[in-house]
Amino acid sequence: MGLLTHYSDCLIEAGCDEAGRGCLAGPVVAAAVVLKKDADFPELNDSKQLTEKKRMQLRELVMKEALSYGIGVVTAQEIDEINILNASFLAMHRALDELKLQPELLLIDGNRFNPYKGTKHVCIVGGDAKYQSIAAASILAKTTRDLMMEQYGEQYPVYNWKKNKGYPTREHKQAIADHGTTPLHRMTFNMAIQLKLDI
Repeated sequence: MGLLTHYSDCLIEAGCDEAGRGCLAGPVVAAAVVLKKDADFPELNDSKQLTEKKRMQLRELVMKEALSYGIGVVTAQEIDEINILNASFLAMHRALDELKLQPELLLIDGNRFNPYKGTKHVCIVGGDAKYQSIAAASILAKTTRDLMMEQYGEQYPVYNWKKNKGYPTREHKQAIADHGTTPLHRMTFNMAIQLKLDI
């Protein structure tokens, strides 16, 4: 059974999701996507359930077929200043700012959200595995962030961001212990991580 095509029959909907909340380095990236009500993309799914190759294929499909989409980025420095939860909300707001079509209802993946310009919203836990527009946003956010981390990884190769994308793998934590941090690391996370290399 495929994902649901829409939540409301009459309102213009934007699905919203983010990627990178649990990372030690790099930005948090969000996307907002407006799809046609009758659009049906059977391969769309939560980005975490897809292979990297399939995510990139679906990224091109979403960017081509969406009525509108936007990407929002919040840097590691901003995350340290406002905390990761608020940074996730800010990234979604920035993604919504990029939409060329004004949504009337926001479908938010997760259980919390800061209201956006008085637009109605509904929070849906596991929404990226339930609604096509949220899954599409999940894919855009994930692939955009992955591409950014691969580029950053060329500048800082010892952390192997090409592979771990900034997530707290044992290899990444060991590299922090051996080489210290970079300007792209989230400093509010790192002290605890460095003390728990055995995790």
